[in-house]
Parts: sequence; C-alpha cells; structure tokens
Amino acid sequence: MERNNSFDNPYDNEPYMNDPDTAGQQSPKLPQEVTDEVVRYYSPMVYRIALTKTQSSYDADDIFQEVFMKLCMNTKPFDSEEHRKAWLIKVTINCCNSHFTAPWRKNVDSLDDAILSQIPDETTEECDLGEGPDVYAQVLKLPQNMREVVLLYYYEEMSIREISQVLQTSEVNIKKRLSRARQKLKLELTESDAE
Repeated sequence: MERNNSFDNPYDNEPYMNDPDTAGQQSPKLPQEVTDEVVRYYSPMVYRIALTKTQSSYDADDIFQEVFMKLCMNTKPFDSEEHRKAWLIKVTINCCNSHFTAPWRKNVDSLDDAILSQIPDETTEECDLGEGPDVYAQVLKLPQNMREVVLLYYYEEMSIREISQVLQTSEVNIKKRLSRARQKLKLELTESDAE
C-alpha cells in the first residue's frame, strides 16, 4: 500500500476548526469529556503537526494514537477549548520529540531514503507534477525549530504569544525563528524558480 506524506489526513472526516470556510467563527462548544466529537474536531490539527514533525505518515499515525490515548487518560479538566487545544499541541510536540529519541530509532535507516537513492535523478524530475515551487516541500526542509514555528503560525493560525507559551520560549525567540524561516524559504523558493 502506497502512503503519501502530504497533509492528506485519513482522520479528516469533518470540517476543521481552521478551515477557510469556518475562519473567524467561534469554536463550537465541545463536551468536557473525550468523545468522538472532540477527537474528530482536533484530529486534523494533531495529525498535521505529527506529520510535519516526523515527515512519515506511519509515524504520524502512531503519534496521533498516542496523543489521543493521553487525552483519554488525562484526569484534569480543561479551563477552556483554548486550554485543551494548547495541551494537545504541546503533547503532540512532546510525543514527536520522544519518538525521535527512542532507542530503537538510533539504528534505523529510512526505507524511503534507501529507495530514493536507487532512482536516477532524471526520473525524479519527470515525476514532478506540480508547477512552480512546492512551498510545503520547502517547509519540510527547514530545521525542526523553524518548521514547527511556521506550522503553528501559518497552518494553525496561532499568535506569537500562544506559540511562545506552547513551546515554552520567549516571544523574541519565536519572532527570530519566523524571520529566519521566511528568509530561508524566500531564498529556496527564488532558487527553485530560477531553475
């Protein structure tokens, strides 16, 4: 079975809270306990963060399950939906970080890298279906600290203050990461346009 590492979320059955059609609307009143409705509402966000950080749909699936298991096991009530959202983002990031530091990951080579190294360069150029630069592919090439800030700021539409609280770093640091990420993306995208 072929898996795609794009934002095609297998858990995305419902409109997402950051969907352009629902932008600017108040988030719906969700039950305090964990229900299918809560999982459906937050699953696109959790999956997107996990996929962006791991760059593997299989690992993103594992982290997705782990995050929602932790949500089910959580006994402390949330003050608000913003509190629950921030908690889910933080737990997703922590699960991704734990995933990368697991002992079994230290001696594993990516099968994708092994397969791609066997394909000649002209074949990969012919397979490029998109016209113009692929912004998402360039975002994935950013260093992890820049990539997570870009994801939270642009895809999850979080403010710099919210990102600094979730990542437990200063607002100045977040602004610097965003600025550096923008510069790097601009440089990469202009280089790919020149080619």
